[in-house]
Amino acid sequence: MSLLSTLLRAGSELHTALEKRPSAAAPVGTGSRAQGKIERPAQPGADRFTPSGSKEDDSTRKVSKLAITDYKKSVGQDLAFIRETLRHKIAEYNMPPATAIHIKNDGQGNISVEGKGQNPAFARIAGDLNVNTAFQDAFRRMSVNEPTLHFMDNALKLGKAYGVNNSLLNTLVSENQQFNGLQDLVHRYDSLRRNAGAVSAAPVNTARDYALSFNARA
Repeated sequence: MSLLSTLLRAGSELHTALEKRPSAAAPVGTGSRAQGKIERPAQPGADRFTPSGSKEDDSTRKVSKLAITDYKKSVGQDLAFIRETLRHKIAEYNMPPATAIHIKNDGQGNISVEGKGQNPAFARIAGDLNVNTAFQDAFRRMSVNEPTLHFMDNALKLGKAYGVNNSLLNTLVSENQQFNGLQDLVHRYDSLRRNAGAVSAAPVNTARDYALSFNARA
């Protein structure tokens, strides 16, 4: 749940930043370019992955440019919307604010809502969510974006802690940063997982297997 908490915080920070919208543009440096290699400064708020060792190779260099914080803010907005929608639904059906909710896709691809006990309100909430296009779109994005982000976040943290490279992460990331948007990475990660499932007897989780469990009030 730690990543989900981080995503919620990132989504809230982005919402606040968008409301404030500073009028002044970021200052642009006017100094002349120095000869030789120039290291670009880190983007504000962007997580950087710097492995141990005196020199980065091409793989670690491209991975170090991933703007993980920006990805978290994007996914965090959807997570915050999902939680807020559920909070209103729980209040609408007069359920305790601390009710724990489990959301997933059923066998037909519809949203299913479960919780402790056999409360008929869960089925009514699920019915409401299945006609809520905005909620369905947000949950669909979460089902593909959050697993990819979870993998990348863990791989970067392990790299920072132990100074090791993750070969799968290196494969995901393009040398051209223009092709390292979150949806680009999600598509490549999904393709790699499907290919791995084709040569392995172990089942590969898909968006249909995705589920969220949390307390809407927390």
